[in-house]
Amino acid sequence: MKRVLLTGASGAIGTRLRVLLQPIYPELVLSDIRQPADLHSNETFVAADLTDMAAVEAICSGIDGIVHLGGHSVEGPWETILNANIIGCYNLFEAARRQGVKRIVFASSNHVMGFHPRKTRIGVEAVPKPDSRYGLSKLFGEGLGALYAHKHGIGVLSIRIGNVGDQPVDERRLAIWLKPEDLVQLIRIGLEKPDLVYEVVYGMSDNRRAWWDNARALELGYRPAGRSEDFAAAALEAQKKLPKDEIGDYFQGGSPFCSEEFDGDFAALKKLS
Repeated sequence: MKRVLLTGASGAIGTRLRVLLQPIYPELVLSDIRQPADLHSNETFVAADLTDMAAVEAICSGIDGIVHLGGHSVEGPWETILNANIIGCYNLFEAARRQGVKRIVFASSNHVMGFHPRKTRIGVEAVPKPDSRYGLSKLFGEGLGALYAHKHGIGVLSIRIGNVGDQPVDERRLAIWLKPEDLVQLIRIGLEKPDLVYEVVYGMSDNRRAWWDNARALELGYRPAGRSEDFAAAALEAQKKLPKDEIGDYFQGGSPFCSEEFDGDFAALKKLS
């Protein structure tokens, strides 16, 4: 990979990745709907709205690989999710196809699987149970990646990202924490591993309390350096200060993704799980 495009470069994760990816991919191109406030003179930024196919095709021109973080990163109204995460995601994959892009790393989310209970350990083959319109849009993106990988020959890695940060800050994040440098390692697998067609992995570090079986990522060469258990004492102490949420605390997606707008039969769901 010589010329790599990073969408969503102004977001929280994108801001971290700008620093970490630049030494690896010197021809890194940054894109978002707004320019980062701290853009450096050695960084290349091109503004683009993902709903504008012409603009998306322009930023994909001459690109070898894409790290697609762009879109709406939390739950939102249907119109917001539809435009940013579904139409925008389709435009990105289709523009990549038209411009001959070889690889795409798609930032999926743990919220694709959010309604699995925390007591259940799941692998990538488990049935998706999105916990929100946001999670549903990420499931769409995974399906889109599979289509463009198998039908159009673009190598695609979908990473179901847990929570990216310097350390896990509560009990839930002890299970799903992802050290930024470990995310970079997964991205490099997606962009560089020979013969990759389509893969789904969980974006988590070495978390002893994990709910996910990340065996496939390990088979692909992933060796996480972060250990969430190193921060367990502080995270569990912080957990004591958080309000209880019967639904959010039961399911992997947590609060507010699982509990907000919930009007289902919680007792019945618990029996099923």
